[in-house]
This record gives sequence, structure tokens and C-alpha cells, in this order.
Amino acid sequence: PCHMDSVLDILDTLESLARGGSPGTAAALGRGLGVCSTPGGRAVLGEPPETPERPPALTPGQWQLLTKLLRHDPATPELGAVLTPDGSTVALGPLLAGIEVGLRSGGLGRPLPALDPPADPLLAALGTSFLLAQGTDNTTALGPGGCWDDVENPQNYTLRGPLSPVPDPVAIGAMDGVVLGAQLAQGPLPVAELLRGYYGTGNGSEARRPPSSYRRRDFGALAGQGRLEKEGAAVLGVLRTLQPSPELLRDVGTQEVVAVARRAAREFNERYVECPAIMPRCLWGARPYQATPALLQPPLGSVFLHHTLEPARPCRTFNACARTMRDMQRFHQDTRGWDDIGYSFVVGSDGYLYEGRGWHWVGAHTKGYNTQGFGVGIVGNFTATLPDPDTLALVRDELLPCAVRSGHVQPDFTLRGHRQLGHTDCPGNALFQEIQSWPGFQ
Repeated sequence: PCHMDSVLDILDTLESLARGGSPGTAAALGRGLGVCSTPGGRAVLGEPPETPERPPALTPGQWQLLTKLLRHDPATPELGAVLTPDGSTVALGPLLAGIEVGLRSGGLGRPLPALDPPADPLLAALGTSFLLAQGTDNTTALGPGGCWDDVENPQNYTLRGPLSPVPDPVAIGAMDGVVLGAQLAQGPLPVAELLRGYYGTGNGSEARRPPSSYRRRDFGALAGQGRLEKEGAAVLGVLRTLQPSPELLRDVGTQEVVAVARRAAREFNERYVECPAIMPRCLWGARPYQATPALLQPPLGSVFLHHTLEPARPCRTFNACARTMRDMQRFHQDTRGWDDIGYSFVVGSDGYLYEGRGWHWVGAHTKGYNTQGFGVGIVGNFTATLPDPDTLALVRDELLPCAVRSGHVQPDFTLRGHRQLGHTDCPGNALFQEIQSWPGFQ
């Protein structure tokens, strides 16, 4: 399956065979198979090694999977993606490129080439693709996301919209590469061990979030918008001098490079750092809508906050939250008789939002007010206790500002608890008291 667990099995084999368990094996193999073979990638990492043959320790099936995941083909980037235990879809190429930069920064392997003007290789490896793409026209160079055919046995990933130069898995893989590369620069360790700890693979625990669910926060701390803009402009300056120079940059002046870098950094930051990740319906296993949904007319003036009450315990892993979503949808459709799960979005304590009716369709969350606002439910019973601080911050500091900035919610929106609009204790006494200090509460 195209799952990170499959990749970890391969990395375990490769690193156990390498002398001393050398963590550079996987990155070198990836580069030989075509990772980061773009002009920008070669400028940052140098020319790739010769194309390798299958290591005898790997089965033909493992080699076929690895070759599929790592060969660079801009026309089909979805073929290089794997599903991770936290529910994210990650392109393996940019992930390994960031890891290679980190290893080489830490003194393992060939030294990194000197860039002129200077640029941080970790961020430069991320910036080249989408910065180049930004100069083509006025459309975004970022997204879309996509869906797997089966999350239990993922084989095929399909994008949910027109291909851009940097679809979501490529951006997420690049961010993870930056975060993990920065760790490796401080002290190398086997890549399989690093990834297993980062994605929470096989820990069997539903008590805590994996570190990967904090990628947006951690990447933002490493590379704020200003730094990403500076590094992007530096790399574009390098690319202008390459021979043959890309047609796109041949007549681009210094001020234009700065403007492109500024716009690209802003868009990347808004989409992948400031806004929370949303798990689409297809990823958590939603049933179809049972009738014809009614369209909302954004921007809406209200957001209504709920707790789910059942289950009473917050969900802390992708598998647990996806199961909760399926149970709630089944209850809403089969017992309540609604067309679909009622909420617009559901918030897990695993660091992710889960798409219910979403941004576009009228929900069934706040009777009499469903056309006027979005209904956001937090998994758990918050009568006596609160969600953890990170989950509260996900709604207050990420979802609500992002909803305004993206045009789904009015800037002067009103936030209300469900109990203010109906005969219910929802969203629980503790949570209702908490949200009274939030922006927009009325």
C-alpha cells in the first residue's frame, strides 16, 4: 500500500544494511531516482548521483513501490504521495529532499553547494517550485488536495481539482522536510526512526497527538512569511543565472523577483501555516448526501459552536476521529433522519478539522439558523471540562480568522453557543464560559 508504514519497512531494511545504520542511504537513493531534479533542486542540492539499481535486500515489489514514489514527474505528482498515520498525504520526494539537506547541514555526506546570493538550503528547496509557478499568471500555484481510494489499503490518490505546480501533498511533504531536516542538522539519526516518531507510526496510543499534527505551527516558527519571502527571492536570483536560464525568468528584473517572492510567501503562509488543515469527507469515509443539498450564500454572519456530547471523550488520532465522524453521520442519517451529518465542520483533538457539510452546503446544526452561519462541533462532552488548549486555539486562532480571510464569514461575524439559539445545554457549561472571551462572541 502507498502508506508511510510501507516506506518505513523499506527504510528499515536499507538502513540496517548500511554501515553503522547510516541515515544518508534513503536520501541518496531518492536523489538517484529523481527527487528534486528540477533546476531549482539541482541548484540547491547539486547534481544527483547516478541512477541506482535495486538493492538486493529489497524485494521487487518494494523496489517498484519506491521507484513509483520517488521518480520525479511534474505531470503526475500524486503518484509520489503516501498516506501517513495522522491522516495527512505527503509527497515523498520533497520530504526526502529536506531530510537530505538536514543531513548534509549536519555534516553527513557531501557538503551543500554555496548559493550566491546566500539562501538557507532548507527553505530554498521548498521555495523553488511554487515561486517559479507564481510568475505564470494570476492563478494560485498551490493545491488542490485529494482523496485515497481506501484509507485502510491506500493504492491510488486522486486530486480533487485541476493540477497546480504545488498540490497539497507536495507542500506538506516540503514542510515536513524542512521541520525534520532542521532536526537532523542538529544531530543525525536513522531516517526510519525519525519518521516513525514524527508520524506516530505504530505507537498504538490514543492519548496524544503525533508531532506531525503540529507541522503548521512548527514550520511557521522555522520559516515565517518574511523569511520565506527573503529565501524565495534569493533562490529566484540564483535561478536567473542558471544556463539554460528558464524562459520564465529570462527578462524578470530584480523588483519583479521581489514581488513574486512576496506574493508566493504570503499565499503559502495563508494556506499552509495560518489556516488549519481540513480532512475531506472522502478521507474519513463519509456516506453520500441523501438528498439534494442547498447552497449557502457566503459570506455568512455567524458561527455557532457545539460540543458533540457523544462521544464524551475527545478523539486524539486520525483513526479515532474518522471513526467518530462515521458514527455521527450514521446517527444523524439513520436515527435523526437528516440528509447528512449536521455540522459544517467537526474539530478533533488530533489537530485537524473534519469536513461535514463544509463551506458550501446548508447544515442541520442550529435549528432555525442553518442558513445564517456555520456550525462547528468539537468532539467531546465539555460540560465540566474544556478541550485541551491546542484544540481551543485551533478554532479561535486559526479557523475563525481563516474563515474571514477566505471570504466565507463576514469580518464582523457573531459567535454564539448553541444554547443561545435553542433549548439545549450545548456546547456545555465549561466551553460556553470559555468562548465568551473570544472575538465575535455576542
